[in-house]
Order: sequence, then C-alpha cells, then structure tokens
Amino acid sequence: MDQIHLMKVFVAVGELESFAAAARRLAISPAAVTRAVSALEEQLGVKLLLRTTRSVRLTEAGGRYLEDTRHILASIHEANEAAAGINATPKGDLAVTAPILFGRKFVMPSIVRYLQQYPQVDVAAYFLDRVVNLVEEGMDVAVRIGPLPDSGLKALRVGQVRRMLCAAPGYLARHGVPRHPSDLAGHAVIGTTNLSPRAGWRFGVTDEPTLVRMKPRLTVTSNDGAIAAACGGLGIARLLSYQVADELASGQLQVILAEYEEAPWPIHILHRESKYGSAKVRTFIDMLAQALRDQQLE
Repeated sequence: MDQIHLMKVFVAVGELESFAAAARRLAISPAAVTRAVSALEEQLGVKLLLRTTRSVRLTEAGGRYLEDTRHILASIHEANEAAAGINATPKGDLAVTAPILFGRKFVMPSIVRYLQQYPQVDVAAYFLDRVVNLVEEGMDVAVRIGPLPDSGLKALRVGQVRRMLCAAPGYLARHGVPRHPSDLAGHAVIGTTNLSPRAGWRFGVTDEPTLVRMKPRLTVTSNDGAIAAACGGLGIARLLSYQVADELASGQLQVILAEYEEAPWPIHILHRESKYGSAKVRTFIDMLAQALRDQQLE
C-alpha cells in the first residue's frame, strides 16, 4: 500500500482511538482501516496499537510514531499548498462551530460575506453551547470563549468578554440592589444547565476568589432562556457581556456587582492547520479574525 495512505490511516486511528471513527473520518471501510494499520506495523516491524474488543490505545512506540507522522503529513500538505500557490482559490467544504448566540451575532455575518466572496466553498455552521472536539467531530474552525486547555490546536486571540450579573430594573426596585456577593443569598437566581443546584458563583480576580453557593429559582437549558427570564423580572442571571449587550443598551437589564467580577474570558479562533494551511481555512480565519477584532469585544 502507499506509505502516505498508511500514515494517514494510522494518524486517524491514533487521534480518535477508534478504528470505526477513523473509517468515518476517512470515508473508507473499517476493514480497510484494519488492513492499513496491520500493513504499516508489518512494514515497520513494531506494534503501534494495542487493541481489545472495547478500546484502542497507542503503544510507546506508537505514540512517538504518531507525533513524527503528523509532522511528516503536515510538511507534505504544506509542500502541496506551496506548489499550488499561496493564492490558490479557496474551494471545498468548511465546517465552523461557535457558541449559539455568539455565532448568530458575530460569526454568521462573516460566513455570509465569505460565501459571497468565495463561491466554490460550502460552509456547514454548527452553533452549539458546548465544547466541540475539532478532531473527533471534523471541524475546521472553532470560536472558543474562556480559558483554553493545553492541546495541539492553533489558537488566535481576537478579543475578550466579561462574565457579569444582570437583573431587570423592576426586579432590583422590588428586592434591592446587592452590594456584595454575600447579598445574593436573599435573591432569586436564574441558572443555566452548567450551574447545578449545589454550584456556586465565583467573584474576584485574586488567588482566593469569593465563592457564593446558591440554589437557582429557575434553571434553563439556554442562555436565551436565562436572558428572557431576567428581562421578565424573575431574578439575577450571570451571562457574558456579548449575550446581553442589546438588553443593557436598551435598559431592559442592568449590571450589578461589577467591581467583584472575575477576570475577563478570552475569545480565540481555533484550528488544526499549519500557518500554510489550506486556502479555504486560511482565508476564512483571516476574514473572521478581522471582523471580530473590529467589534472590539470586551
């Protein structure tokens, strides 16, 4: 079999730790994946993967070979792109993901403009309020809000947002304005699904932030729902600044306890490509990054 093909199959299996998932990514049969890995191991004379009926994991030699193979394939990809020309016309399919409200407000305008400019590209946009695994779910570009864990992904910082407490003026007139995080114990709280009944809100930017535990009066599955409930005067919600920018500007909501807020959360564009990556990814990131920076998100 072709050596490059064998390496691509092995990388897919090693990254996904699954023969079936690798087959789906590469659009080949599971049997073809198994044959390719076996052929590569026979060719190298070393065991790369440990397989059971329930799991697939790398051997020590497999882990080293995976890293080396990634670099080799990336170099081949870059060489092909260079040969085709750095200004090659973007074309093909592009998968993009972002949080729901952020995607609707700030990413979709760039997608529309990008599609108008590059008619040979088709975009699939996945706006989801959960962390999407770019490798396992086949995404090319992601917008991520919040601290980033260590990973092999490339990250480009394009802004930041604040986590703020908001309530309707009518609610605050009836129940009073909290002056300290400890005052929240006497207030109705609106939570989203990432806030369990026993969870708490952290305040302050010091090494020992204040933690206030509370039980939400209402828990909803979307930020839209939390915003609607807060605007309706039900209680206090904790949301990101971009999510409630319109409601703050119109006076439907107002910020409380701003002096106790945590440090702002960064906004990054994530991708898996090298700096010489495919034209469709490179041009989309350039357009989106400029658009987000122009928004001066804070």
